[in-house]
Amino acid sequence: MKTEESAYHLQRLRVFSGRLPRPAHEADYETWHSGVDLLLKDPSVSELQRSRRIVESLLPPAADMLKHLSSDTPPTVYLNILDSAYGTVQDGEELFAKFMDTFQDAGEKPSSYLQRLQVALNLALKRGGVLAKDVNRHLISQFCRGCWDNTLIAELQLKQKKLVPPSFSELLLLLRTEEDREAAKTSRMRQYLGSNKQKVVNHAQLASVDTGDGGAVAALTKLTQQLAEQLADVQRQLAKLTSTTTQPRTTSQPKVTYSKQSVKGVNTVTSKQPPPVHVKPGYCFRCGENGHIKPQCNNEPNPALVARKRKQFAQRQQNVFQKKLN
Repeated sequence: MKTEESAYHLQRLRVFSGRLPRPAHEADYETWHSGVDLLLKDPSVSELQRSRRIVESLLPPAADMLKHLSSDTPPTVYLNILDSAYGTVQDGEELFAKFMDTFQDAGEKPSSYLQRLQVALNLALKRGGVLAKDVNRHLISQFCRGCWDNTLIAELQLKQKKLVPPSFSELLLLLRTEEDREAAKTSRMRQYLGSNKQKVVNHAQLASVDTGDGGAVAALTKLTQQLAEQLADVQRQLAKLTSTTTQPRTTSQPKVTYSKQSVKGVNTVTSKQPPPVHVKPGYCFRCGENGHIKPQCNNEPNPALVARKRKQFAQRQQNVFQKKLN
């Protein structure tokens, strides 16, 4: 009794309802139909048991389409009704054209692309769009045509295998083996390059940092040093600018005024503190050009021009000072 019950559960079909969008736990119609095909080919299962298992695997709305049938209805009648509602309506030629228009998607593995081709080719085969003896040849030809990884095709010499094409299982095993080999090589390469990058950075500072984060820490350290240097340079420029702008007020010469007083017939000279002379340099202390100051300068240093402008500025200050005296 247990043997019959276990065999019954092993032969149960996956659930199909025909609802859209398809629920995650349900099979699509083609997958469900493939399970029914295996059930129909099992000689140990009677017609009544086949019909019973088909009905048990269906949920509404698909199950509602078969409620009017009697319990002794052959399973082929069930399938004909379901095929008319959920089966593909394309003929073999259209399905084969769809197979020929199937290409590898972005980011899709070659092995996954081959499996999609196999499903599309099987649909065309069921509808008579391709002969069974030509299945392997069409499969490898379309794979070489639609796969964008030319290196893989050349490495496995797939174009040379078209004359004696491998089966789907053999070709799938070749692709998965090559994919695993490439994945292992990529992992070794990343591990090796990552370890070399870690040797370059300061081991004392990065002793507890993982290899993958070494580049980010080094970049952050370099950026911090650059910001510190720029800040120090700005502070030096501000200090020079402050000392230069305040110097004329502290070093300005006292204005000398002459007053006529008759002291034994000699004119005497009296002096008092003149108002400060405000004259702006008007040039950059870095490049010597007019119109900007040193903290805003992006030009190359020009000491000769700066010295010449400083001399001209001193002469201009002297002229203004003389005018004040007069």
